[in-house]
Amino acid sequence: MARKRKGRLVNGIILLNKPLGGSSNHALQQVKRIFNAAKAGHTGALDPLATGMLPICLGEATKFSQFLLDADKTYSVTAKLGERTTTSDAAGEIVETKPVEVSESQLVEACEQFKGPIKQVPSMFSALKHQGKPLYFYARQGIDIPREARDIEIYSLTIDRFEGDEVDMTVHCSKGTYIRSLVDDLGQVLGCGAFVSRLDRTQVTDYPVDKMFTMEQLQELRDKIDPEQQDLMDDANFSELDQHLLPMDSAVKTLEQVEIDLVAEGFFRNGNPVNFMGNALYQENGVIRVYSHESGRFLGVGFIDSDGKVAPKRSVVW
Repeated sequence: MARKRKGRLVNGIILLNKPLGGSSNHALQQVKRIFNAAKAGHTGALDPLATGMLPICLGEATKFSQFLLDADKTYSVTAKLGERTTTSDAAGEIVETKPVEVSESQLVEACEQFKGPIKQVPSMFSALKHQGKPLYFYARQGIDIPREARDIEIYSLTIDRFEGDEVDMTVHCSKGTYIRSLVDDLGQVLGCGAFVSRLDRTQVTDYPVDKMFTMEQLQELRDKIDPEQQDLMDDANFSELDQHLLPMDSAVKTLEQVEIDLVAEGFFRNGNPVNFMGNALYQENGVIRVYSHESGRFLGVGFIDSDGKVAPKRSVVW
């Protein structure tokens, strides 16, 4: 006998304004419960002490979460000068204290060193995996794992406020950037040490900020469902919630797109490369969005094979 499915087959992306405290996974589980979704996944964890935009993918949208993990992001951060901590944020123990003798011109000059393509060594308190376990697993046991510097890019870094031992900055950066490591490195350049005392993610790719919802707002929409309506699998009960979901292809909208005809749709869904409509040329192995010519539906993403066809990479099950 087939197992009964738990939750609705709802597809889309909700922009959560993650609250302070609690893990991203805890926030994910709350949103999954609010939507009564069968499947959910987030797109890049925020630390418990961090707040801000956390896109959460529901249903088939989880297949495209990697594209949001790879997207550029923007943060508003406050750096506390004069102290270093074990975690490079306020949650860690203070390991070094130095006087803050930094002028505004020195701060500006130091920040300039971090703009553009740079190398960054990830924090031991990151979620990067080593032998199947996140680095923070080892860090909490006092074990230091050698980490290679990684290529990242700081597209812009602006100083918004500098008062005493506090600096407010806005950082627009590439995937893989650890703001805690950036602030710690900045403190080392300044010679006084620094850690992150506040971190808010204000942007993921170009998702609209005004489409973000707090957990309280989502819960209020959920509470509008008539408690006497027992069939919570009925999508009609969730219409006020579902209308705020962004389409799943919004995660891949920076990719080029093609359309395929009705016959090709069946082959594409079954994992076969197909011809696409039009005579545009695309680079081999280039990733591309695929849509139905007849219905306009998003069918998934594929890549251009050596024959110039589009082969499925992640296909949508409607």
